[in-house]
Amino acid sequence: MDNKVNTGNQELDDKICEWMSWNRNEKFRNEATTLIEEGNVKILEKLFLKRLSFGTAGIRGRMGPGYAQMNDLVIIQTSQGLLKWIQGKTDHDSHPKVIIGYDGRHNSLRFAQLVASVFLNGGCKVWLFSKTVPTPFVSFGTALLGDLGIMITASHNPKEDNGYKVYWKQGVQINSPFDKEIEKCIQECLLPLNKSWDISTSQNYRECLLDPLKEVQEAYHSKLWDGPFDPDSSIEITYTAMHGVGYPYIVGAFEYAKLKPVIPVEEQILPDPEFPTVKFPNPEEGKSCLNLSIETANRHGSNIILANDPDADRLAVAEKSVDGHWKILNGNEIGALLGWWCFTVEKLRLGKDFDPSKLYFLSSAVSSKILKTMSQAEGFNFEETLTGFKWLGKRSLDLSKENESNKVLFAFEEAIGFMCGDVVLDKDGISAAVCIAKLATWLKKQGLTLQDQLKIIYDTYGKHLTNNSYLICEDPAVIRNIFHRLNHFTGSPKTYPESILNGKYTLKDIRDLVLGYDTTRKQHDYKPNLPLSSSSPMITFTFTNGLVATLRASGTEPKLKYYTELCAHPDEKDVAALLNTQTEMIEAIMKEFLQPEQNGLKYRNC
Repeated sequence: MDNKVNTGNQELDDKICEWMSWNRNEKFRNEATTLIEEGNVKILEKLFLKRLSFGTAGIRGRMGPGYAQMNDLVIIQTSQGLLKWIQGKTDHDSHPKVIIGYDGRHNSLRFAQLVASVFLNGGCKVWLFSKTVPTPFVSFGTALLGDLGIMITASHNPKEDNGYKVYWKQGVQINSPFDKEIEKCIQECLLPLNKSWDISTSQNYRECLLDPLKEVQEAYHSKLWDGPFDPDSSIEITYTAMHGVGYPYIVGAFEYAKLKPVIPVEEQILPDPEFPTVKFPNPEEGKSCLNLSIETANRHGSNIILANDPDADRLAVAEKSVDGHWKILNGNEIGALLGWWCFTVEKLRLGKDFDPSKLYFLSSAVSSKILKTMSQAEGFNFEETLTGFKWLGKRSLDLSKENESNKVLFAFEEAIGFMCGDVVLDKDGISAAVCIAKLATWLKKQGLTLQDQLKIIYDTYGKHLTNNSYLICEDPAVIRNIFHRLNHFTGSPKTYPESILNGKYTLKDIRDLVLGYDTTRKQHDYKPNLPLSSSSPMITFTFTNGLVATLRASGTEPKLKYYTELCAHPDEKDVAALLNTQTEMIEAIMKEFLQPEQNGLKYRNC
């Protein structure tokens, strides 16, 4: 097919012809040709008149033709812009050092090779992993070796997707204003250079292209596993890589940590871009993703299941109860266990020299408040950040810069993301798996299970009952109207509901990250200590009985999410009564605050 196109929209025709003339991938060209022949102008406008914009998470989207999807041309354009940006951040007489990794998805290796070609031709020193690696290895490797890290992954997204994730020095995710600077550089570097397409470039730059795998893995192990652990482990643990990259790295980490080898879910241990045994390759989905793991565990008499997502930066945990029922721990429960364990290990390690005043624990604003409650009882510091490890990692780095004696022991978000220690300043499913295995081993010697310890934690610090879900809303305008109504409740800005159920449950505090208002910060003119979140509106309501409810619009999906937690006093032991109260309040919040019927919202299971 020639490059003549006639859709009736001259701007669209020009953009299609431009993309077709620049693209050199035959598969994506054929897909574009099919779309053009089908003549669906709306789809063509979406794919060619819009483009994937670079944000703090890099870029991520469906693979296919056009500027709004992931393909060779978009990868090259993004890399050329990123090259220009990093060159502007580096001394003129030095060469930027770049580390590149990739997962097992379709096109990930080729995309990584194209990235390497761009940076090699730009005079950079490049480390390209020789095989698929976990995302945390790129974060860690960037801090160890480079100025910039790039991971080709779409994490737990559907198989049709891929992504381009960027790390800055010290291995933290790119944050504002760097994302806007990079996007500007990309727009200035859209013309693909001929040499950018040549993935054989590596043969001409052998002295500048290295494989970091051995060095990164050895350093990763040596910096993570110090501690007062008894190496004797007899626990049988079942592990699934969810058709991702995690298995060989779990094997290596467990061996180094002197843990018993895991029992693998054979059908899921190798990277497979089709994810053939799961509907969604996301262990956060729960039992639907863990059926094969449960079958494997039952066959081998294993009572614990650990599951990574495909790029191994998240961790799911399940434990078999005495009655044979499998309990799948949610992210907040795993966070409570790991937070308590990290604190306990540090206390055991330091003995009489233990001083909690310089220890920090972090969680995202929509995660459980259990670490906050623990901090009040144990004397360590606790802080919240916005959702995402770009914020948790950055805050961890900032704390270490503020005072070198500050130490972040643990950070987590409820979406099964955990950072054990401050060696990897991002969520890390490999180190979290080892920590859970160590904890389970230690507990077994006390005659306890993970669920037993979780009960002890909640008996000690008070029940923290979470209930998180979402409603589906396809219209962004509806979401904007919902939040506008909530923070203009009496018609004026910064006015909010005062209660639910006709005054049965009253509000104590409100934190509004849309308008920038926090009733707990009177001494700071009510300005929140968290950045505003205009792209993902978020308001947190705290009730006098301890219920905390956060309403947040997803920035990437048509979802209006709610996160609720009833934080009870340790003396409140009647879990059934607490659950009834929580359910009653959630139903009222849905009906009175979100108004699903009036706003056309769909419930999760609809």
